Amino acid sequence: MNLDHVRIVLVRPTHPGNIGATARAMRNMGLSRLMLVEPQDFPSDTAAARAAGADDVLTSAEVFANVADAVAGCKLVVATTARPRSIGWPVETPKAVMPEVAKVSDEGEVAMLFGQERAGLSNAEVDHAQRLIRIPVNDDFSSLNLAAAVLLVAYELSMAGGDIPATHPEEESPEEEYPSAEESHFFYEHLEKVLRAIGFLKPTASTRLMRKLVWLFTRARPSIEEINILRGILTAVERIDRKNNNKNKAQ
Repeated sequence: MNLDHVRIVLVRPTHPGNIGATARAMRNMGLSRLMLVEPQDFPSDTAAARAAGADDVLTSAEVFANVADAVAGCKLVVATTARPRSIGWPVETPKAVMPEVAKVSDEGEVAMLFGQERAGLSNAEVDHAQRLIRIPVNDDFSSLNLAAAVLLVAYELSMAGGDIPATHPEEESPEEEYPSAEESHFFYEHLEKVLRAIGFLKPTASTRLMRKLVWLFTRARPSIEEINILRGILTAVERIDRKNNNKNKAQ
C-alpha cells in the first residue's frame, strides 16, 4: 500500500472545523493528501485550530472547482454514502472495499469522496466513482460527523494494508492495467454518443438509463485493453451508421 497515492476528497464542506478535524484524522492514519472541492470557508483559523497540529495536511491541501478535477488521474475512485440511492448502486462496506484500495494504491492514484455534511454527494458526483461504500451504523441514528467518517474509512484502509496476502512470484499472474477516471469518462461519453446516434437513448428520460449503464461497466471494471476493444466496437458502429445515413441521403 502506498499512502502517498491516496487522496481524501471533501466535496463542498460547509464547516471549516470539519476540514481541520479531517486533517487531524488523516494524520492519525498516515494520510497527507487532502483535496477540497468548493469549500465554503477555507483557509480558516477554525480549521487550523481543529487540526490540532496536523498543519502540514492543511497547508498542502488542494482546492478544486469540481470533482472531476479532484480525481483526475486516479485509477480507482470510492464514494461514500449515508443514504439509500434510488438508482440502485451496489453499496459495500469500507472493510470489503479497502483491500482493493490498498492494492490499487501500489499501482497508481486512488481517491475517496466524502460529501457535504448536510446533503452528502449528489448522484452526478457519485458517477465519478467505481465503488460506493456505506459505514454500517445504527439505522435509527445514521448521521456521522464528516471527520469521524474519514477516520473510520482510513482506519479500515490501514488495517487492509497489512492484510493483503503475500503471493509467491511463481504464482503471480500478469497485472492488468486499469483506466484512469478520465479514460473511463471518455469511454462513457463515446458510448452515450453512439447510443444516441443509433436511437437507443432517446432525447428525453435517458439520464437514468445511461447512469445504469455506467454502473454496469463500473461493476465489471474493464481493463484498459478491454476498454479499447469496446471503443473499437463503438467506432465500427459509428462507421456503419454513417454509411447507412449517407445511403439514405443519396436515395
